Amino acid sequence: MIDYTTINRDGLSKQISDTLREAIVSGTLSPDARLPSETELAERFSVSRPTVREALKRLAAQNLIRTQRGAAGGAFVNKIDWAEAYDQAITTATLLISMHAVSFETVAEARFALERACLPLAVERANAGTLATLRRELARQQSAALTDESFCASDVTFHRALVDAAANPVLSFQLAGAVEAMQPLMNMITYRARDRVEITNFHAALIDALANRNLPQAEAALASLGRYTIALGRSAANRGANTG
Repeated sequence: MIDYTTINRDGLSKQISDTLREAIVSGTLSPDARLPSETELAERFSVSRPTVREALKRLAAQNLIRTQRGAAGGAFVNKIDWAEAYDQAITTATLLISMHAVSFETVAEARFALERACLPLAVERANAGTLATLRRELARQQSAALTDESFCASDVTFHRALVDAAANPVLSFQLAGAVEAMQPLMNMITYRARDRVEITNFHAALIDALANRNLPQAEAALASLGRYTIALGRSAANRGANTG
């Protein structure tokens, strides 16, 4: 049951959207359920229809509801799929990192700690398709003709495949921001100084570890890549300080 009596007079639209959001998250309003009409919500919350409309816009912006026109229309609870959730996680992580000037080392520390969490399951569950993707990206990265931009994109694809090898959508969602938001920002800082051969050697070791179901080897390869990446970041910071 939704409690329509707990809101005060300040920030009404946000309070209403928060109340409805809680009902959606808790399962009180299930996927595809139709919300009460604007008029009904306005009466139940004792507010104006424009206030309700603003609250619904907030929910729609979060992709929690959708609206349909017509006799059978109205506002309905969305069933969010994993792909949509990934996109939201990536956008949020990118904004947070860029707006709050998080240090390279903090980003790298978080990214590799999160990626390490996937390794036990990735080693256990990596299949032929995953290994084929990883090997394809490794082959691309070993091409001298590959541009820096394309190398960075391949690097993200490689690590996304490594994360997805765990075959756990909840874990993949949690790591979407780490791989597709943190990593591109890290690449922007380190691409001039990094040694592609060094990186592809780490990637090759990771592929071998997954193919052989060897968790210690996978952990060692990822740890080495992490140390190398952090060292690159420090080197880039020192160069910037010396030229600033």
